[in-house]
Amino acid sequence: MASWSARRFERHTLTRHTANWLLLMPALALLVVVLGIPLIENFYRSISEPNWTITNYTAIFDNSVTLLILWRTLEAALIVTAIALVLGYPYAYLMTRAGARSRAVLLAVVLIPFWTSALARNFAWIILLGNGGPVQELLNFFGFPNTVLYGTTAGVMLAMSQVMLPFMVLPLYAAFGGIDRRLLLAARGLGSSPAAAFWKIYWPLSRRGVISGIILVFTLTCGFYVTPALVGSPQDSLVSQLLAQETTELLNFAAAGALGTFVLVVTLALVAWANRVAGTASIAAPATRRPVARRDPA
Repeated sequence: MASWSARRFERHTLTRHTANWLLLMPALALLVVVLGIPLIENFYRSISEPNWTITNYTAIFDNSVTLLILWRTLEAALIVTAIALVLGYPYAYLMTRAGARSRAVLLAVVLIPFWTSALARNFAWIILLGNGGPVQELLNFFGFPNTVLYGTTAGVMLAMSQVMLPFMVLPLYAAFGGIDRRLLLAARGLGSSPAAAFWKIYWPLSRRGVISGIILVFTLTCGFYVTPALVGSPQDSLVSQLLAQETTELLNFAAAGALGTFVLVVTLALVAWANRVAGTASIAAPATRRPVARRDPA
């Protein structure tokens, strides 16, 4: 009887796993067609043109302009991620503390950028950052006369911070929602200060959401094109603008494929490292679950 039950359980588990894979097949097939095949083609072209060599990859490190653009892109991605984290963390925390109606309003404010056109948002930033715009007037008020951020890396980072902020807030809000706030009350009851209770309890429990938001914002910023192309300038290009120039103007698809592959590998390495950090953090401070109240038997 026991062996029959075990076989039945194994068949049920196998059937469930098969059904799960069948549900994933359409999405996996789409990823292979629109992502996997183009990536393989780009890599093949980067090592086969003009002949079988890795010259296109070594040229990345031999060209000082390319290295400068890569460094500028990394710097911009790190700064945008930091700005999104500094602004998004208290905002997401406020969403968890607000009432139902206020939380709905705060959530709608976060989702508004998804409901508007990316071109409209970037053209709005061109007006804000341009000569005589509100940002210049504000800088003049604080003692920075004739400062125009339009066409600069600083202006691009400011605009991208607004675009990327929702991608930081939403993972943080999801992580904060699973934290039992009674732990903070217990720490306060044991004599801990609010700052110590936050740093020793709330911050470790929220670290998984922080890592998720950092990964999402950083990877999107590294390859973002619309905002740098419209708000930035060719003199302060990022890697997405360089890739566009290589493919649309110079028609150097081999060099563009090598550069794109290099950026992809570096980004995946950073994401893998962040995932490892997040896994370590989740082991050190696992997410808490609210205890379920038990009823005494009648």
